[in-house]
Order: sequence, then structure tokens, then C-alpha cells
Amino acid sequence: MRNTNAEAQVSATVLVSGRVQGVYYRKFTVDNATDIGLVGFARNLPDGRVEVVAEGKRADIEKLIGLLEKGPSYASVEDVDVSWSSASGEFRDFSIRR
Repeated sequence: MRNTNAEAQVSATVLVSGRVQGVYYRKFTVDNATDIGLVGFARNLPDGRVEVVAEGKRADIEKLIGLLEKGPSYASVEDVDVSWSSASGEFRDFSIRR
């Protein structure tokens, strides 16, 4: 039996806007992504957004996106924009990039 799409490794680039810098948003993302079993990174962008690149199973990434829509307690998420693509396979863990 062939692997289903649910098992395929995919990548999502997530741009999160609102009050998401200086509120432990990246650490929140790393902790949750690691718990779910995803790889990738989170970083602050100069325009005040946080960029998250996550690779893994689509269902697991969707679980992370649900958490990103809420964020940590001090965050105020206004918008979450997601772009899907094929997994690059370049990541070994989930980290904060500067």
C-alpha cells in the first residue's frame, strides 16, 4: 500500500502579525513545534511580524497553526497567513533564527 498524502512531508511558511514580538512568541512556537515533532524555525521580521517555517506531516503543521493563531498569553495575534509547499528536508530540529 502506498503512503497517503496525510503521511507526506510538507512545508508551511506562516506569517503572523499582531503583537507577536517581545512576548515570547518564538519560544512558544519552538516549544510547541518540538512537542508536535516538527522541524523548521521561527524568526522576527523587521516589519513586526513573526515568520515560521515548519516541516512535517500536514496534520501536525495544522495543529501548530491552530496554536499560532492564539499564541502565548501576552501575544495578540491579528492575522496568520499560510503558504504550503514541498518539504525541503533541510531542517533537523526547530529553532529560533535571528
